[in-house]
Amino acid sequence: MTITQTHLTVNFRIEAGCLGPEGPAHIDQFCILAHKRLQALHSDFIDWNLTPRSDKTLPEIDYAISGKMLSRAQAARYFTIFDQHIEDFETAVFEQLPIIIDQYFSR
Repeated sequence: MTITQTHLTVNFRIEAGCLGPEGPAHIDQFCILAHKRLQALHSDFIDWNLTPRSDKTLPEIDYAISGKMLSRAQAARYFTIFDQHIEDFETAVFEQLPIIIDQYFSR
């Protein structure tokens, strides 16, 4: 089955405000660091796309395969192929964010 060879793209949009009042000045560099830190999270089937969340109408996190957006239900089914749960994945991502913020500011 070729689906296991196709990586799931996780679009993670990070709000500058999570970096404090000077967040807009840091968000681009922070996204680079966060990408490096999150890259190891399920790298066997996930490609990360981290960007500043400048458009508040877009969700913080969404999923795509080969450039085609997936519904959350479709993404959840994709996670089950790898014996993973989307809820656990998203929890892990959002738990990592404050850790990465601390790492960014202590560099």
